[in-house]
Amino acid sequence: MNRQPTVLLVEDTPPLARVYKEYLRFEPVSVEHVETGEAAFSAIDKQAPDAVLLDLRLPDIDGLEILRWIKQRQLPCPVVIITAHGSVSAAVEAMRDGAYDFLVKPFSQERLIVTLRNALERRELQRLVDGMASETRHSAFAGFIGSSMEMQSVYATIQSAAPSQASIFITGESGTGKELCAEAIHHLSERSKGPFMALNCAAIPRDLLESELFGHVKGAFTGAVSNRDGAATLTDGGTLFLDEICDMAPALQAKLLRFVQTGTFQRVGSSRSERVDVRFVCATNRNPLKEVESGRFRADLYYRLHVIPIHLPPLNRRDDDVIDIAENFLREFARQESKPFVRLDAGVRDLFRAYSWPGNVRELQNIIRNVVVLNTGEVVTREMLPPPLDGSAGLPQPANDPLRKRRADVASGELTEAAIRPLHEVERETIEEALRLSDGNVPRAAALLEISPSTVYRKLQSWNEESSAV
Repeated sequence: MNRQPTVLLVEDTPPLARVYKEYLRFEPVSVEHVETGEAAFSAIDKQAPDAVLLDLRLPDIDGLEILRWIKQRQLPCPVVIITAHGSVSAAVEAMRDGAYDFLVKPFSQERLIVTLRNALERRELQRLVDGMASETRHSAFAGFIGSSMEMQSVYATIQSAAPSQASIFITGESGTGKELCAEAIHHLSERSKGPFMALNCAAIPRDLLESELFGHVKGAFTGAVSNRDGAATLTDGGTLFLDEICDMAPALQAKLLRFVQTGTFQRVGSSRSERVDVRFVCATNRNPLKEVESGRFRADLYYRLHVIPIHLPPLNRRDDDVIDIAENFLREFARQESKPFVRLDAGVRDLFRAYSWPGNVRELQNIIRNVVVLNTGEVVTREMLPPPLDGSAGLPQPANDPLRKRRADVASGELTEAAIRPLHEVERETIEEALRLSDGNVPRAAALLEISPSTVYRKLQSWNEESSAV
């Protein structure tokens, strides 16, 4: 029988502790309450909990000392800070010292439950990743850079799947490294000495894609002046990577299905079947099941190819990987351009962590190359960053930004005096919309709004106090 996750509540005010325990009454967790730092040290020493709810102001010690102690011992328990003293310095310091999240009293039952569930899910993911392999965690793997839990899971799947003959289906946003993943699978497989060929189904015109895939015979179409081998023939004994496969025309999907099922195909203009030995790796930046449901992608082909799925997480969900990747690019490009750059300053690191990276690793690569080519120095500063990170063009704004809409209305003369609303209402709407678009991530929302995260924290605390006073 699976045990319940354990939660250590470190709170020196008994009435509040009773409230929090009541909030969690119906959650499948076991809550242990202590009132002092000394008792917290003793409880953690006895048995590390799965999560800690930690008050910063304790009668005998600063809660940050407990947080640092947990980090120093590398205990795998996420810590959620709960405090009525939501100062900027306390919030920033707690996050820098490894806190998972930061809650300012008073907070709702729903907020506590959602935060705790997310923390426990993170702990369980860590446990699963640690159990996948006995090897130490990878900070780099087969061309990938990063040690986040999400990437540890990807590395483990690649290691397990590469030696097999099973088809691999890679999903992920543009710029997350799908072709790099396919190459890693090939190089770690028994086919590594054979050819690896990549075909981008979205980049090749549809009327030419069949010829690129299967080849053609002389006279098959205008311009076919000789026989030509396609990717299927050229990849015999190796790995064929079909990128953006959901863009393939339905008629060609039927021919690909036959190729996957039988290992045989016909060149364009030929009636003779040819047999090859090919391992298939496919990728798409779309949701393949939605493509199947809409009828744009054949279900039978999907289930033939979707044997082992690998999902590559977007860069903004990979924790501090963005810093490791950026500094790796920085060293590489500095060497190529004979520049002295060696690191990013603290402000650039904070901005990189907060930015949403819609173009993922590809966008990060372009940003770093721009900095290296156009600037010089040992340290990258915020003044060196190109748009949109330099602030001149502005970071991406929420699509429903009320302030932007009103500015447009004023410019067009459509906004009347009666329609003007108090600034504090518009401000709150904009911040709440940014938080919604950022899934509650305060630093990311602050980056969208071009303000400090501390400003968002202060506003949230103020609104919470107003609500509790009503």
